[in-house]
Amino acid sequence: MRATRAIIHIDSLKRNIQLIRKRVGEGRLICAPIKADAYGHGAAPVAKACLEAGVQRLAVATVDEGAELRAAGINAPILLLSFPMPDEYESVVSLGLTPFVGDKALAAGLERAAASLNARDGAAVHLKVDTGMGRIGCAPEEAAELARFIASLSHVRLEGVATHLAVSDSLKPEDIRYTQEQIRRFVRVIEAIRKAGVDPGVVHAAASGGVLLHEEAWFDMARPGIVLYGYTPDPALAGLAPFEPVMELVSHIVYIKQVKKGESVSYGRTWTAPCDTTIATIPVGYGDGLNRLLSNNYSVLIKNKRYPIVGRICMDQCLVDLGKDGAACKKFEKVTIFGAKPACTAADMAEILHTIPYEITCNINKRVPRVFEEAVCEGCGRARRT
Repeated sequence: MRATRAIIHIDSLKRNIQLIRKRVGEGRLICAPIKADAYGHGAAPVAKACLEAGVQRLAVATVDEGAELRAAGINAPILLLSFPMPDEYESVVSLGLTPFVGDKALAAGLERAAASLNARDGAAVHLKVDTGMGRIGCAPEEAAELARFIASLSHVRLEGVATHLAVSDSLKPEDIRYTQEQIRRFVRVIEAIRKAGVDPGVVHAAASGGVLLHEEAWFDMARPGIVLYGYTPDPALAGLAPFEPVMELVSHIVYIKQVKKGESVSYGRTWTAPCDTTIATIPVGYGDGLNRLLSNNYSVLIKNKRYPIVGRICMDQCLVDLGKDGAACKKFEKVTIFGAKPACTAADMAEILHTIPYEITCNINKRVPRVFEEAVCEGCGRARRT
């Protein structure tokens, strides 16, 4: 196997799910977002692990992502969080995906597709309401009429109603007020749908921020995203629950050389050795998802000690200054790029890059093999790898 790989700790994923379940209660459904290749962790294996851990539903962003899960033998309900194109309607129905719907045209298109396919159970949909995210969904005042329209269709059935909260992960007073107002609008929408004589089905609004901060947004189902994978949507929320990073990006030293004081390394000669030192070459670069902006600005973990990346990160390799420990670090030694403490985490890397941990894990390239590890038994220390 390639020296650089992403270790996916399934035990950590399942413990994160247990934390979420304890928080929202046994009576609520949990929907696990598996979009973007499970935030870079590997869609099908992560989806199966989530279902084993008691998650009842999955969610994807594209029809192709849903097709990948179905091809892997996953039969659980799958929400489609983005609106499909007209030429995808039949695929949505035939795959048994449950799309968000935000207007009559989409609902009618799914009705035609389900009718043409003679779908036995028709197409289940969730009405998406825009209460303040400003992205997709009908206006709150249009929701009851749209729900009535969906209920009138012969091959489409309303299974749920959803909204998305724009700043539910923020502790700023103005953002808390905004979230509370979004929730109030959504409650009024649900009341209006019921008054229109339509059962709203599964009502849901809370992603990771809502799960952590807004109990009133839990409704019938939670859609926790980044917390499944071990991070909070905002660093200020990190202490609310002991979530564990699921991905560990590792590589190995493949070459060691001595560099004299005054010599430079890598493209652009951006780093010059201040003294005689030892440089290790690591076969991981921006082509794998190690952002080039981390050049001369990040450290990796080797034998429980951090060492700085020096010089520009290349497409396939980077260089690490071993300094006085050059003799102690051997060729083929394991290098942790990010993972759980004491290594830097994806959140630490994100802070340096002024971004979010979502982007860090999602950007780990497909050429990096995913290795899925899970303990065979409690406390045995052995792991099953796939």
